[in-house]
Amino acid sequence: MRAFQTVDDAATIAAGMVATGSRLQDIWRHAVVQMLDDYASVLRHQGIDAAQAMWTDRPRSSGDRRVDAALAALGEHLARRDGWHPPGWVRDPVLEAVPWWFVTALRGLHPRALVESPLSFRKRGVFITSGALQRA
Repeated sequence: MRAFQTVDDAATIAAGMVATGSRLQDIWRHAVVQMLDDYASVLRHQGIDAAQAMWTDRPRSSGDRRVDAALAALGEHLARRDGWHPPGWVRDPVLEAVPWWFVTALRGLHPRALVESPLSFRKRGVFITSGALQRA
């Protein structure tokens, strides 16, 4: 699989997975986390301007509001973390998980995810534990 150049590349993969009935946890790993990894690589090798450019244009819909909300949340989270302005499209109120999405299927971790989710995820109804965005 080639590296994602933009968030739309991640949304395209997610849309294909949604269309074939893939589990949300698999979509998280193959679209959202892969986007995070590719962003980190671009940031490290090409700099902040190139990394920010990956998020400029609004991606297509994946076909699942939870996934779309997660991509918007990730874009806003990275912008705040790395000091660039988030693109306007991430503020669209439609980009909210309905129903709420607890990324982990382990129900015992849901209370922890409610507390640990970064604000950009929590306000969109996407709940992750603190380790979900940590990469090696």
